[in-house]
Amino acid sequence: MNIELFIAKRLFSSKETKKSISNAVVSIAIVGIALGMVVMILSIAIVTGFKQQVSEKVTGFASHIIISNYDINSSYETTPIRKNQSFYPDIKDIAGYKNIQTFALKAGIVKTKTDIQGVILKGVGSDFNWSFFRESIVEGKIFNIKDNVKNDSVIISQYVASLLKLKVDEPLFMYFINRKNNTKNPVKQRRFTISGIYSTGLEEFDKSFVICDIKQVQKLNEWTDNQVSGFEIIIDNFDELEAMTQETYKQVGTIYTEDTENLQIRSIRDNFPHIFDWLELSDTNVWIILILMLLVGGFNMISGLLVIILERTNMIGILKSLGAKNSNIRKIFLYNASFLIGKGMIWGNLIGIVLCVIQYQFEIIKLDPSTYYIDAVPINLKLVHLLWLNIGTLLITTAMLILPSMFISKISPAQAIRFS
Repeated sequence: MNIELFIAKRLFSSKETKKSISNAVVSIAIVGIALGMVVMILSIAIVTGFKQQVSEKVTGFASHIIISNYDINSSYETTPIRKNQSFYPDIKDIAGYKNIQTFALKAGIVKTKTDIQGVILKGVGSDFNWSFFRESIVEGKIFNIKDNVKNDSVIISQYVASLLKLKVDEPLFMYFINRKNNTKNPVKQRRFTISGIYSTGLEEFDKSFVICDIKQVQKLNEWTDNQVSGFEIIIDNFDELEAMTQETYKQVGTIYTEDTENLQIRSIRDNFPHIFDWLELSDTNVWIILILMLLVGGFNMISGLLVIILERTNMIGILKSLGAKNSNIRKIFLYNASFLIGKGMIWGNLIGIVLCVIQYQFEIIKLDPSTYYIDAVPINLKLVHLLWLNIGTLLITTAMLILPSMFISKISPAQAIRFS
């Protein structure tokens, strides 16, 4: 039988303990642990949810890995590459890859009777994965793309539609500059039909891109059906982005000779470093919050433990007179403190999880999409995060109590009993 644990349980459940002077101090310590747990749970759930949603939006719009011509020109007037590459479309059958799709880009201007707006016309083919845009459509529908029929439908963002006062099924007039010097007509006009309106919350993308049939861009650029701006690759797991980028180099980057295109392979992190660097900064904020909450909870428990020890000086003296070692008595108070920490953690978990569920279901706290890319505070509550958070909190906070528990060795049994 574990005598130390037995005594600690009796102390924890004793009615006299609840009426003692130390009860108020201990209650404050428990509340501190509970509030710390709530803050830590919310911090991890919000930050991981924020990173997940923003990453999914960016990769849903621009994919995970992009293969294009190595062109130092940073404009959207791209140099074409061949569509019939040896890796297309077979690379999607390799483990870790989900899809590979072609795309073509052309810079242009949308003009109405009263307004104009510069945009990027992004052409996609029949191999395009529409799942992200299907979730982002707010009005209208996705248009169908067939390999042998050119479709004049487009989808535009809610930002552009609101700015230019455009609606579904209305015509969209766009103007393009022909970059070839030998042309007699430097400006080309095209009439499209608005099939749908989307809103991703990513203002950087929403204000720029109009999605159309890839054959439209190929004709505007005077390309053949075998010429595209590049390939977009979607992978199964974003956490493996770096490894899959290196795998793409192995599959694609070593098969070219001097007379073929100079292809470059770039991950989504390479193309939008400002977004992902910003997301990485949130990890630092979480660690700061976790450390501060653990320190606050730990020091609250230290003060509570010292008060309990002082209040139980008589009991300590009796145990020592009966032959109990300092280490055994310390275990009693550490067990008791662990029970108190556990009580605070249970309440903290309960409140934190309830708040997360409420925000997840009802999205009570809103955000400005132009600043945060999403319209509500996101929640990503995972069991593994809760387990590690609770285990780490219990171990670290209990470990912080080892040093102050050594105060027990300073208590003399004779003096403790004499002044009881």
